[in-house]
Amino acid sequence: MKKILLLGLALSPIALLASGEGAETDYDIIQRTVNFIIFAGILWYLLADKIKAFFADRSLSVQSELDKVQDTLKASQSKIDSANKQLEEAKVLAAEIVENAKTDVDSIKQKVAATVDAEIAQLEKNFDEKINIEVRKAKKEVVAEVLEELFNSGDVELTQEELSNIVLKKVA
Repeated sequence: MKKILLLGLALSPIALLASGEGAETDYDIIQRTVNFIIFAGILWYLLADKIKAFFADRSLSVQSELDKVQDTLKASQSKIDSANKQLEEAKVLAAEIVENAKTDVDSIKQKVAATVDAEIAQLEKNFDEKINIEVRKAKKEVVAEVLEELFNSGDVELTQEELSNIVLKKVA
């Protein structure tokens, strides 16, 4: 109320000085200014509480909306943080899976290499045995052919005793 009165008092000299010197001074500006100040004071007296309440309620509603937005922002930020944490955990898990897969591949390679080496060794052993068997077989055939040829030609005469010594040497 004091502000309005001060405003009215401050504006009244301007209104009084605004009239020209040679013009007619029959204006009712002072009465109108006083009436306006009284009207503004009555309006302020009647509506001040309602206006203050309106702006206080408006301020509270704006504050509550701001709080809701802040809560939503915090919830969103916590979800982002949680998602980033899960992403990091997933990256770590993926790295572990890749590392485990590499070690599994290495162990499988080693097992396959060991199995292949064992099979190659077994094949070489079987091959060597087969060669030995074939060599013996070939020797027997050659010896049999040579003996048969010798016995059939009659050039070599063996006694029974010599023949039994040869057989005994062969058996032993």
